Amino acid sequence: MNARLLICLCTGAGCGLATAQVATPLRAPSYASLGGTMAAQAAASSTSAQTSAQAAASATAAPLTLTLKDALERAQANAPQVLAALSDASAAHEDLQQARAAQRPSLSARSEYLGTEGDGGAFASGRFVTNDGVHVYRDWAIVHEDFTAAVTKTAVRRAAEVEALAKARAEIAKRGLAATVAKAYYALLTSQRKYATAQRGLDQAKQYLDISQSLERGGEVAHSDVVKSQIQYATQEQAFRESKLTMDTARLDLSVLLFRDFNQNFSVVDDLDTPLPLPTMEEITAMAERENPDLRAANSALRAAKLDVSIARQAYLPSLTADMAYGIEANAFALRSTVAADPLKGPQNNLGYFLTVSLNVPVWDWGVRASKVRQAGLKREQANVDLSLTQRMLMRNLEGLYLEAQTARDQAESLRRSVDLSAESLRLNALRYQAGEASILELVDAQTTLLQARNAYDDGLVRYRLALTNLQTLTGAF
Repeated sequence: MNARLLICLCTGAGCGLATAQVATPLRAPSYASLGGTMAAQAAASSTSAQTSAQAAASATAAPLTLTLKDALERAQANAPQVLAALSDASAAHEDLQQARAAQRPSLSARSEYLGTEGDGGAFASGRFVTNDGVHVYRDWAIVHEDFTAAVTKTAVRRAAEVEALAKARAEIAKRGLAATVAKAYYALLTSQRKYATAQRGLDQAKQYLDISQSLERGGEVAHSDVVKSQIQYATQEQAFRESKLTMDTARLDLSVLLFRDFNQNFSVVDDLDTPLPLPTMEEITAMAERENPDLRAANSALRAAKLDVSIARQAYLPSLTADMAYGIEANAFALRSTVAADPLKGPQNNLGYFLTVSLNVPVWDWGVRASKVRQAGLKREQANVDLSLTQRMLMRNLEGLYLEAQTARDQAESLRRSVDLSAESLRLNALRYQAGEASILELVDAQTTLLQARNAYDDGLVRYRLALTNLQTLTGAF
Protein backbone atom coordinates (compact mmCIF):
# COMPACT_ATOMS: atom_id res chain seq x y z
CA MET A 1 0.00 0.00 0.00
CA ASN A 2 1.37 3.43 -0.93
CA ALA A 3 0.32 6.89 0.20
CA ARG A 4 0.43 9.21 -2.83
CA LEU A 5 0.51 13.01 -2.71
CA LEU A 6 -0.44 14.61 -6.06
CA ILE A 7 -0.02 18.33 -6.78
CA CYS A 8 -1.50 19.59 -10.06
CA LEU A 9 -1.11 23.09 -11.49
CA CYS A 10 -3.13 23.84 -14.60
CA THR A 11 -3.54 26.81 -16.88
CA GLY A 12 -5.39 26.67 -20.16
CA ALA A 13 -4.74 23.05 -21.24
CA GLY A 14 -6.34 20.00 -19.62
CA CYS A 15 -4.91 17.02 -17.72
CA GLY A 16 -3.46 13.67 -18.79
CA LEU A 17 -0.02 12.33 -19.81
CA ALA A 18 1.12 9.86 -22.44
CA THR A 19 3.88 9.21 -24.91
CA ALA A 20 3.98 10.11 -28.58
CA GLN A 21 3.27 7.41 -31.11
CA VAL A 22 4.74 8.08 -34.55
CA ALA A 23 3.55 6.05 -37.50
CA THR A 24 6.26 4.80 -39.83
CA PRO A 25 5.34 5.12 -43.50
CA LEU A 26 5.49 1.96 -45.59
CA ARG A 27 7.61 1.96 -48.70
CA ALA A 28 6.06 0.56 -51.85
CA PRO A 29 7.88 -2.55 -53.18
CA SER A 30 9.75 -2.37 -56.48
CA TYR A 31 9.84 -5.18 -59.02
CA ALA A 32 12.63 -5.88 -61.49
CA SER A 33 11.84 -6.57 -65.10
CA LEU A 34 12.53 -9.89 -66.79
CA GLY A 35 15.45 -8.42 -68.66
CA GLY A 36 16.91 -7.03 -65.43
CA THR A 37 16.58 -10.44 -63.78
CA MET A 38 18.44 -12.15 -66.60
CA ALA A 39 21.16 -9.52 -66.41
CA ALA A 40 21.46 -10.05 -62.67
CA GLN A 41 21.76 -13.83 -63.19
CA ALA A 42 24.46 -13.31 -65.78
CA ALA A 43 26.33 -10.98 -63.43
CA ALA A 44 26.02 -13.56 -60.63
CA SER A 45 27.43 -16.27 -62.89
CA SER A 46 30.32 -14.01 -63.83
CA THR A 47 30.95 -13.23 -60.16
CA SER A 48 30.89 -16.95 -59.30
CA ALA A 49 33.40 -17.68 -62.02
CA GLN A 50 35.65 -14.87 -60.78
CA THR A 51 35.39 -16.21 -57.22
CA SER A 52 36.37 -19.70 -58.37
CA ALA A 53 39.31 -18.29 -60.28
CA GLN A 54 40.40 -16.31 -57.24
CA ALA A 55 40.13 -19.41 -55.03
CA ALA A 56 42.26 -21.39 -57.47
CA ALA A 57 44.79 -18.57 -57.58
CA SER A 58 44.96 -18.39 -53.78
CA ALA A 59 45.55 -22.13 -53.61
CA THR A 60 48.67 -21.73 -55.77
CA ALA A 61 49.79 -18.47 -54.13
CA ALA A 62 52.77 -18.23 -51.83
CA PRO A 63 51.97 -19.33 -48.26
CA LEU A 64 51.14 -16.68 -45.70
CA THR A 65 53.94 -16.29 -43.14
CA LEU A 66 52.67 -15.77 -39.59
CA THR A 67 54.36 -14.80 -36.35
CA LEU A 68 52.80 -15.59 -32.99
CA LYS A 69 51.52 -12.00 -32.80
CA ASP A 70 49.89 -12.33 -36.23
CA ALA A 71 48.28 -15.59 -35.16
CA LEU A 72 46.85 -14.00 -32.01
CA GLU A 73 45.36 -11.10 -33.99
CA ARG A 74 43.72 -13.44 -36.48
CA ALA A 75 42.38 -15.70 -33.75
CA GLN A 76 40.85 -12.78 -31.82
CA ALA A 77 39.03 -11.65 -34.96
CA ASN A 78 37.47 -15.11 -35.40
CA ALA A 79 37.02 -16.55 -31.87
CA PRO A 80 33.31 -16.70 -30.91
CA GLN A 81 34.01 -16.56 -27.17
CA VAL A 82 36.10 -13.39 -27.49
CA LEU A 83 33.61 -11.72 -29.82
CA ALA A 84 30.77 -12.59 -27.43
CA ALA A 85 32.69 -11.15 -24.47
CA LEU A 86 33.44 -7.95 -26.40
CA SER A 87 29.78 -7.70 -27.38
CA ASP A 88 28.78 -8.04 -23.71
CA ALA A 89 31.22 -5.27 -22.80
CA SER A 90 29.75 -2.99 -25.48
CA ALA A 91 26.23 -3.76 -24.25
CA ALA A 92 27.29 -2.96 -20.68
CA HIS A 93 28.66 0.38 -21.89
CA GLU A 94 25.29 1.15 -23.46
CA ASP A 95 23.60 0.30 -20.14
CA LEU A 96 25.87 2.85 -18.48
CA GLN A 97 24.92 5.47 -21.05
CA GLN A 98 21.24 4.73 -20.44
CA ALA A 99 21.67 4.98 -16.66
CA ARG A 100 23.33 8.36 -17.03
CA ALA A 101 20.59 9.58 -19.35
CA ALA A 102 17.93 8.48 -16.84
CA GLN A 103 19.22 11.13 -14.41
CA ARG A 104 18.41 13.93 -16.84
CA PRO A 105 15.00 15.31 -17.77
CA SER A 106 13.35 13.57 -20.72
CA LEU A 107 11.27 15.29 -23.40
CA SER A 108 8.43 13.61 -25.31
CA ALA A 109 5.51 14.68 -27.49
CA ARG A 110 1.90 13.50 -27.33
CA SER A 111 -0.98 14.07 -29.73
CA GLU A 112 -4.51 12.70 -29.10
CA TYR A 113 -8.10 13.03 -30.23
CA LEU A 114 -10.89 12.10 -27.78
CA GLY A 115 -14.24 11.53 -29.46
CA THR A 116 -17.24 11.28 -27.08
CA GLU A 117 -20.76 10.11 -27.93
CA GLY A 118 -23.18 13.01 -27.74
CA ASP A 119 -26.37 13.06 -25.60
CA GLY A 120 -28.66 15.11 -27.80
CA GLY A 121 -27.42 18.46 -26.53
CA ALA A 122 -28.38 17.99 -22.88
CA PHE A 123 -24.76 18.54 -21.84
CA ALA A 124 -22.02 20.14 -23.90
CA SER A 125 -19.48 17.56 -22.68
CA GLY A 126 -21.47 14.61 -24.08
CA ARG A 127 -22.11 11.37 -22.24
CA PHE A 128 -18.71 11.24 -20.45
CA VAL A 129 -18.20 13.85 -17.77
CA THR A 130 -14.40 13.42 -17.81
CA ASN A 131 -14.21 15.24 -21.15
CA ASP A 132 -14.76 18.94 -21.85
CA GLY A 133 -16.81 18.31 -24.96
CA VAL A 134 -17.75 15.86 -27.67
CA HIS A 135 -14.50 16.64 -29.47
CA VAL A 136 -11.27 17.07 -27.47
CA TYR A 137 -7.81 17.55 -28.98
CA ARG A 138 -4.58 17.12 -26.98
CA ASP A 139 -1.20 18.11 -28.33
CA TRP A 140 1.49 18.31 -25.63
CA ALA A 141 5.23 18.51 -25.11
CA ILE A 142 6.06 16.70 -21.85
CA VAL A 143 9.18 17.03 -19.69
CA HIS A 144 9.70 14.26 -17.10
CA GLU A 145 12.22 14.26 -14.26
CA ASP A 146 12.89 11.57 -11.63
CA PHE A 147 14.53 13.43 -8.75
CA THR A 148 15.23 10.23 -6.79
CA ALA A 149 17.43 8.76 -9.53
CA ALA A 150 19.17 12.09 -10.07
CA VAL A 151 20.04 12.45 -6.38
CA THR A 152 21.06 8.88 -5.44
CA LYS A 153 23.07 8.07 -8.63
CA THR A 154 23.19 4.43 -7.47
CA ALA A 155 22.04 3.06 -10.82
CA VAL A 156 24.87 4.87 -12.62
CA ARG A 157 27.51 3.54 -10.23
CA ARG A 158 26.18 0.01 -10.55
CA ALA A 159 26.13 0.24 -14.36
CA ALA A 160 29.75 1.41 -14.26
CA GLU A 161 30.73 -1.62 -12.16
CA VAL A 162 28.86 -3.95 -14.50
CA GLU A 163 30.75 -2.43 -17.44
CA ALA A 164 34.07 -2.91 -15.62
CA LEU A 165 33.09 -6.52 -14.92
CA ALA A 166 32.23 -7.13 -18.59
CA LYS A 167 35.54 -5.59 -19.71
CA ALA A 168 37.45 -7.79 -17.26
CA ARG A 169 35.67 -10.88 -18.59
CA ALA A 170 36.52 -9.85 -22.14
CA GLU A 171 40.18 -9.57 -21.11
CA ILE A 172 39.96 -13.01 -19.50
CA ALA A 173 38.60 -14.41 -22.76
CA LYS A 174 41.40 -12.75 -24.76
CA ARG A 175 44.14 -14.09 -22.50
CA GLY A 176 42.62 -17.55 -22.46
CA LEU A 177 42.53 -17.50 -26.25
CA ALA A 178 46.17 -16.34 -26.32
CA ALA A 179 47.19 -19.39 -24.30
CA THR A 180 45.20 -21.67 -26.63
CA VAL A 181 46.70 -20.13 -29.77
CA ALA A 182 50.23 -20.24 -28.35
CA LYS A 183 49.82 -23.92 -27.53
CA ALA A 184 48.60 -24.70 -31.05
CA TYR A 185 51.29 -22.47 -32.62
CA TYR A 186 54.16 -24.11 -30.78
CA ALA A 187 52.64 -27.55 -31.29
CA LEU A 188 53.00 -26.95 -35.02
CA LEU A 189 56.56 -25.66 -34.58
CA THR A 190 57.67 -28.66 -32.53
CA SER A 191 55.98 -31.08 -34.91
CA GLN A 192 57.88 -29.46 -37.80
CA ARG A 193 61.14 -29.76 -35.88
CA LYS A 194 60.43 -33.38 -34.98
CA TYR A 195 59.56 -34.07 -38.60
CA ALA A 196 62.94 -32.70 -39.65
CA THR A 197 64.62 -34.75 -36.90
CA ALA A 198 62.82 -37.90 -38.03
CA GLN A 199 63.85 -37.26 -41.63
CA ARG A 200 67.46 -36.80 -40.52
CA GLY A 201 67.24 -39.98 -38.46
CA LEU A 202 65.86 -41.89 -41.44
CA ASP A 203 68.73 -40.70 -43.64
CA GLN A 204 71.25 -41.71 -40.98
CA ALA A 205 69.63 -45.12 -40.58
CA LYS A 206 69.89 -45.64 -44.34
CA GLN A 207 73.53 -44.57 -44.25
CA TYR A 208 74.34 -46.97 -41.41
CA LEU A 209 72.51 -49.78 -43.23
CA ASP A 210 74.68 -49.18 -46.28
CA ILE A 211 77.81 -49.21 -44.08
CA SER A 212 76.76 -52.52 -42.46
CA GLN A 213 76.09 -54.12 -45.83
CA SER A 214 79.45 -52.90 -47.13
CA LEU A 215 81.27 -54.26 -44.05
CA GLU A 216 79.40 -57.57 -44.39
CA ARG A 217 80.52 -57.94 -47.98
CA GLY A 218 84.10 -57.35 -46.83
CA GLY A 219 83.69 -59.99 -44.14
CA GLU A 220 84.28 -57.51 -41.33
CA VAL A 221 80.89 -57.89 -39.57
CA ALA A 222 78.32 -60.62 -39.21
CA HIS A 223 74.96 -60.67 -40.99
CA SER A 224 73.28 -59.91 -37.67
CA ASP A 225 74.61 -56.35 -37.93
CA VAL A 226 72.82 -55.93 -41.25
CA VAL A 227 69.59 -57.28 -39.74
CA LYS A 228 69.86 -54.86 -36.83
CA SER A 229 70.46 -51.99 -39.24
CA GLN A 230 67.42 -53.02 -41.25
CA ILE A 231 65.28 -53.06 -38.10
CA GLN A 232 66.58 -49.62 -37.14
CA TYR A 233 65.80 -48.31 -40.62
CA ALA A 234 62.24 -49.67 -40.48
CA THR A 235 61.77 -48.12 -37.04
CA GLN A 236 62.95 -44.73 -38.24
CA GLU A 237 60.76 -44.98 -41.32
CA GLN A 238 57.69 -45.53 -39.15
CA ALA A 239 58.73 -42.68 -36.86
CA PHE A 240 59.01 -40.45 -39.92
CA ARG A 241 55.45 -41.29 -40.99
CA GLU A 242 54.12 -40.63 -37.49
CA SER A 243 55.91 -37.30 -37.30
CA LYS A 244 54.37 -36.23 -40.60
CA LEU A 245 50.92 -37.18 -39.34
CA THR A 246 51.48 -35.18 -36.16
CA MET A 247 52.64 -32.16 -38.17
CA ASP A 248 49.62 -32.27 -40.48
CA THR A 249 47.24 -32.61 -37.54
CA ALA A 250 48.86 -29.65 -35.75
CA ARG A 251 48.46 -27.54 -38.88
CA LEU A 252 44.76 -28.40 -39.03
CA ASP A 253 44.29 -27.48 -35.36
CA LEU A 254 45.93 -24.08 -35.85
CA SER A 255 44.04 -23.41 -39.09
CA VAL A 256 40.71 -23.82 -37.25
CA LEU A 257 41.70 -21.06 -34.83
CA LEU A 258 43.09 -18.60 -37.37
CA PHE A 259 41.01 -18.75 -40.56
CA ARG A 260 37.30 -18.67 -41.24
CA ASP A 261 37.81 -20.34 -44.63
CA PHE A 262 39.97 -23.12 -43.10
CA ASN A 263 43.04 -22.04 -45.04
CA GLN A 264 46.05 -24.34 -44.65
CA ASN A 265 48.36 -22.48 -47.00
CA PHE A 266 50.44 -20.75 -44.34
CA SER A 267 53.75 -21.07 -42.54
CA VAL A 268 54.80 -20.07 -39.03
CA VAL A 269 57.95 -18.30 -37.92
CA ASP A 270 60.21 -20.45 -35.74
CA ASP A 271 61.17 -18.27 -32.76
CA LEU A 272 61.99 -21.04 -30.30
CA ASP A 273 65.69 -20.20 -30.31
CA THR A 274 65.06 -16.53 -29.51
CA PRO A 275 65.86 -16.05 -25.80
CA LEU A 276 63.08 -14.60 -23.65
CA PRO A 277 63.80 -13.16 -20.18
CA LEU A 278 61.91 -14.18 -17.06
CA PRO A 279 61.10 -11.26 -14.69
CA THR A 280 61.68 -11.58 -10.98
CA MET A 281 58.95 -12.85 -8.67
CA GLU A 282 58.52 -9.38 -7.19
CA GLU A 283 57.91 -7.88 -10.65
CA ILE A 284 55.51 -10.67 -11.54
CA THR A 285 53.51 -10.12 -8.33
CA ALA A 286 53.32 -6.36 -8.88
CA MET A 287 52.09 -6.82 -12.45
CA ALA A 288 49.45 -9.34 -11.32
CA GLU A 289 48.11 -6.95 -8.69
CA ARG A 290 47.70 -4.25 -11.34
CA GLU A 291 46.70 -6.21 -14.43
CA ASN A 292 45.01 -9.46 -13.36
CA PRO A 293 41.52 -9.56 -14.96
CA ASP A 294 40.19 -12.25 -12.60
CA LEU A 295 40.95 -10.01 -9.63
CA ARG A 296 39.37 -7.00 -11.37
CA ALA A 297 36.27 -9.03 -12.19
CA ALA A 298 35.89 -10.26 -8.61
CA ASN A 299 36.30 -6.73 -7.21
CA SER A 300 33.77 -5.31 -9.67
CA ALA A 301 31.31 -8.07 -8.86
CA LEU A 302 31.65 -7.31 -5.14
CA ARG A 303 31.14 -3.57 -5.63
CA ALA A 304 28.10 -4.23 -7.83
CA ALA A 305 26.66 -6.55 -5.14
CA LYS A 306 27.12 -3.82 -2.51
CA LEU A 307 25.30 -1.34 -4.75
CA ASP A 308 22.49 -3.87 -5.17
CA VAL A 309 22.05 -3.77 -1.39
CA SER A 310 21.90 0.03 -1.51
CA ILE A 311 19.31 -0.08 -4.30
CA ALA A 312 17.18 -2.55 -2.32
CA ARG A 313 17.32 -0.32 0.75
CA GLN A 314 16.40 2.77 -1.28
CA ALA A 315 12.99 1.16 -1.90
CA TYR A 316 12.11 2.23 1.67
CA LEU A 317 12.61 5.90 0.73
CA PRO A 318 9.97 8.14 -0.85
CA SER A 319 10.29 8.79 -4.57
CA LEU A 320 9.74 12.19 -6.12
CA THR A 321 8.92 12.78 -9.79
CA ALA A 322 7.69 15.75 -11.81
CA ASP A 323 5.96 15.98 -15.21
CA MET A 324 5.57 19.28 -17.04
CA ALA A 325 3.17 19.35 -20.03
CA TYR A 326 2.80 22.32 -22.37
CA GLY A 327 0.41 22.50 -25.30
CA ILE A 328 -3.32 22.44 -26.00
CA GLU A 329 -6.31 20.47 -24.76
CA ALA A 330 -9.32 21.98 -26.38
CA ASN A 331 -12.47 21.30 -28.40
CA ALA A 332 -10.71 22.34 -31.61
CA PHE A 333 -7.23 21.75 -33.00
CA ALA A 334 -6.27 25.41 -32.87
CA LEU A 335 -4.41 27.93 -30.76
CA ARG A 336 -7.72 29.71 -30.00
CA SER A 337 -11.21 28.22 -29.97
CA THR A 338 -14.60 28.36 -28.23
CA VAL A 339 -15.04 26.14 -25.18
CA ALA A 340 -17.95 23.74 -25.77
CA ALA A 341 -19.05 23.93 -22.12
CA ASP A 342 -19.30 27.74 -22.19
CA PRO A 343 -19.60 29.04 -25.77
CA LEU A 344 -20.90 32.44 -24.65
CA LYS A 345 -17.40 33.53 -23.58
CA GLY A 346 -16.17 33.32 -27.14
CA PRO A 347 -12.75 32.12 -28.39
CA GLN A 348 -10.16 31.49 -25.70
CA ASN A 349 -6.40 30.91 -25.71
CA ASN A 350 -5.73 27.14 -25.76
CA LEU A 351 -1.98 27.13 -25.06
CA GLY A 352 -0.95 26.44 -21.44
CA TYR A 353 1.02 24.21 -19.11
CA PHE A 354 0.17 21.42 -16.72
CA LEU A 355 2.54 20.45 -13.87
CA THR A 356 2.29 17.22 -11.89
CA VAL A 357 4.57 16.65 -8.89
CA SER A 358 4.25 13.17 -7.35
CA LEU A 359 5.59 12.04 -3.97
CA ASN A 360 5.27 8.27 -3.55
CA VAL A 361 5.70 7.10 0.07
CA PRO A 362 6.02 3.32 0.65
CA VAL A 363 3.84 2.08 3.52
CA TRP A 364 3.17 -1.66 3.31
CA ASP A 365 4.08 -4.38 0.80
CA TRP A 366 3.91 -7.65 2.79
CA GLY A 367 7.67 -7.80 3.32
CA VAL A 368 8.74 -7.63 -0.34
CA ARG A 369 11.28 -4.84 0.23
CA ALA A 370 12.76 -6.55 3.28
CA SER A 371 13.10 -9.79 1.30
CA LYS A 372 14.92 -7.97 -1.51
CA VAL A 373 17.35 -6.44 1.00
CA ARG A 374 18.11 -9.88 2.49
CA GLN A 375 18.49 -11.34 -0.99
CA ALA A 376 20.97 -8.64 -2.02
CA GLY A 377 22.89 -9.15 1.23
CA LEU A 378 23.27 -12.88 0.51
CA LYS A 379 24.66 -12.11 -2.94
CA ARG A 380 27.06 -9.60 -1.42
CA GLU A 381 28.40 -12.22 1.01
CA GLN A 382 28.87 -14.69 -1.84
CA ALA A 383 30.76 -12.05 -3.82
CA ASN A 384 33.05 -11.60 -0.79
CA VAL A 385 33.72 -15.34 -0.73
CA ASP A 386 34.43 -15.38 -4.46
CA LEU A 387 36.88 -12.48 -4.13
CA SER A 388 38.75 -14.23 -1.32
CA LEU A 389 39.02 -17.42 -3.36
CA THR A 390 40.19 -15.47 -6.42
CA GLN A 391 42.94 -13.81 -4.39
CA ARG A 392 44.16 -17.14 -2.99
CA MET A 393 44.08 -18.85 -6.39
CA LEU A 394 45.97 -15.93 -7.93
CA MET A 395 48.82 -16.26 -5.43
CA ARG A 396 48.89 -20.05 -5.86
CA ASN A 397 48.89 -19.85 -9.68
CA LEU A 398 51.52 -17.12 -9.69
CA GLU A 399 53.97 -19.11 -7.60
CA GLY A 400 53.21 -22.39 -9.38
CA LEU A 401 53.58 -20.98 -12.89
CA TYR A 402 56.69 -19.04 -11.93
CA LEU A 403 58.33 -22.21 -10.61
CA GLU A 404 57.29 -23.97 -13.81
CA ALA A 405 58.91 -21.23 -15.92
CA GLN A 406 62.12 -21.34 -13.86
CA THR A 407 62.34 -25.12 -14.16
CA ALA A 408 61.66 -25.04 -17.90
CA ARG A 409 64.31 -22.35 -18.44
CA ASP A 410 66.98 -24.30 -16.54
CA GLN A 411 65.94 -27.55 -18.21
CA ALA A 412 66.29 -26.07 -21.70
CA GLU A 413 69.98 -25.32 -21.13
CA SER A 414 70.58 -28.83 -19.80
CA LEU A 415 68.77 -30.38 -22.77
CA ARG A 416 70.84 -28.34 -25.20
CA ARG A 417 74.04 -29.72 -23.69
CA SER A 418 72.57 -33.22 -23.95
CA VAL A 419 72.00 -32.70 -27.68
CA ASP A 420 75.62 -31.63 -28.17
CA LEU A 421 76.94 -34.62 -26.21
CA SER A 422 74.62 -37.05 -28.03
CA ALA A 423 75.72 -35.73 -31.42
CA GLU A 424 79.36 -36.15 -30.46
CA SER A 425 78.68 -39.66 -29.13
CA LEU A 426 77.02 -40.67 -32.40
CA ARG A 427 79.88 -39.29 -34.44
CA LEU A 428 82.47 -41.21 -32.38
CA ASN A 429 80.48 -44.45 -32.42
CA ALA A 430 80.06 -44.21 -36.19
CA LEU A 431 83.84 -43.86 -36.59
CA ARG A 432 84.46 -46.73 -34.15
CA TYR A 433 81.94 -48.94 -35.94
CA GLN A 434 83.58 -48.32 -39.31
CA ALA A 435 86.95 -49.14 -37.72
CA GLY A 436 85.54 -52.33 -36.24
CA GLU A 437 85.93 -51.14 -32.65
CA ALA A 438 82.20 -50.83 -31.78
CA SER A 439 79.16 -53.04 -32.27
CA ILE A 440 76.04 -52.17 -34.21
CA LEU A 441 74.12 -52.06 -30.95
CA GLU A 442 76.28 -49.19 -29.71
CA LEU A 443 75.76 -47.31 -32.97
CA VAL A 444 71.98 -47.81 -32.92
CA ASP A 445 71.82 -46.80 -29.27
CA ALA A 446 73.82 -43.64 -29.97
CA GLN A 447 71.52 -42.69 -32.84
CA THR A 448 68.37 -43.31 -30.78
CA THR A 449 69.80 -41.26 -27.93
CA LEU A 450 70.50 -38.34 -30.26
CA LEU A 451 66.99 -38.39 -31.74
CA GLN A 452 65.43 -38.50 -28.30
CA ALA A 453 67.69 -35.68 -27.10
CA ARG A 454 66.72 -33.45 -30.00
CA ASN A 455 63.01 -34.05 -29.48
CA ALA A 456 63.36 -33.48 -25.75
CA TYR A 457 65.20 -30.22 -26.39
CA ASP A 458 62.41 -28.99 -28.67
CA ASP A 459 59.82 -29.98 -26.05
CA GLY A 460 61.83 -28.14 -23.41
CA LEU A 461 61.88 -24.93 -25.45
CA VAL A 462 58.12 -25.12 -25.96
CA ARG A 463 57.59 -25.84 -22.27
CA TYR A 464 59.35 -22.59 -21.37
CA ARG A 465 57.40 -20.58 -23.96
CA LEU A 466 54.07 -21.97 -22.76
CA ALA A 467 55.04 -21.35 -19.13
CA LEU A 468 55.67 -17.68 -19.98
CA THR A 469 52.36 -17.51 -21.87
CA ASN A 470 50.47 -18.95 -18.92
CA LEU A 471 52.14 -16.44 -16.62
CA GLN A 472 51.06 -13.62 -18.90
CA THR A 473 47.43 -14.70 -18.57
CA LEU A 474 47.77 -13.58 -14.94
CA THR A 475 50.04 -10.55 -15.34
CA GLY A 476 49.58 -9.23 -18.85
CA ALA A 477 52.35 -8.98 -21.41
CA PHE A 478 55.92 -8.50 -20.19
